[in-house]
Amino acid sequence: MELSQLRYAVAVADTGNFTRASERYNITQPSLSQQIINLEQEVGHKLFHRLGRKAVPTEAGAVFLEQARKILFEVENVTKQLADNPSLDRRITVGAIPTVAPYLLPQLIERCREKHPNLAVHVREDFRKDLIQRVIDGDLDLAITSLPAKDHRISVEPLLTEPLLLVVGKNHPFAKRSEISLEDLTDETFVTMGDSSTLAAQIQAFFGDHHVVPKIGYRCAQIATLKSFVSMGLGISILPQVARTKDDNATLLYLRLKGSSPQRELGIIRHLQRYQSRGAEQFLAVLRETAAAGFDS
Repeated sequence: MELSQLRYAVAVADTGNFTRASERYNITQPSLSQQIINLEQEVGHKLFHRLGRKAVPTEAGAVFLEQARKILFEVENVTKQLADNPSLDRRITVGAIPTVAPYLLPQLIERCREKHPNLAVHVREDFRKDLIQRVIDGDLDLAITSLPAKDHRISVEPLLTEPLLLVVGKNHPFAKRSEISLEDLTDETFVTMGDSSTLAAQIQAFFGDHHVVPKIGYRCAQIATLKSFVSMGLGISILPQVARTKDDNATLLYLRLKGSSPQRELGIIRHLQRYQSRGAEQFLAVLRETAAAGFDS
């Protein structure tokens, strides 16, 4: 019995499908299926009911998978503890949502290089739902995401609260005004992130709380595309303060709304029971220190 076989079996149980499980480990579906068959022959029980394209654990499979998860969990913890040997380089993988990763992580990595030169930080950018699952699966040591983030298997540490700012092109009429209210936005066309973005949902919720229905003209997958559209005058938008960069000064203007302004909270999520490596603690210390001092724009 091999650890890879245990990982494949858990992946099949998690995804409910042999094809999706094979994609998780970048192997062919026939190869993964054969490994599961070999595993079933070794343990002497069928582990999955094959129901068309769906795979459902058998009674024996449920018992086996419970133990397999425990074994993989302990192996991962031991591996991380060994990796914390002070004579070896340390490696961590950090996740962040798209409206955080390109703006916060470069400066955090640079500061980690200065303070902890033997710490290698790898990054995965993804949406909040996927980051939570990756933390649970052990693919990420930690992740920075917008809150709330709820799952009984993760710990959530609030990091900071930042304003969401109105963004307009330098030639937009709003650029000449000192105050902008929610009522002023009624006839404006908005450029927003796509439906998968938590930022888009937070902005919609803010408008809903104030009984305003924004007119959405464009939806973008990337902040860079959104900024380009706004600078062209195709519409206005709302972005977190952290997304404001020096390069924006030539074409964009960031404004605060009069009265109640939207904001969002960022937090750090980690697995409740997984071993927290020394490298992860070093990164967290730099992250907390940087957040307390205020992130650079």
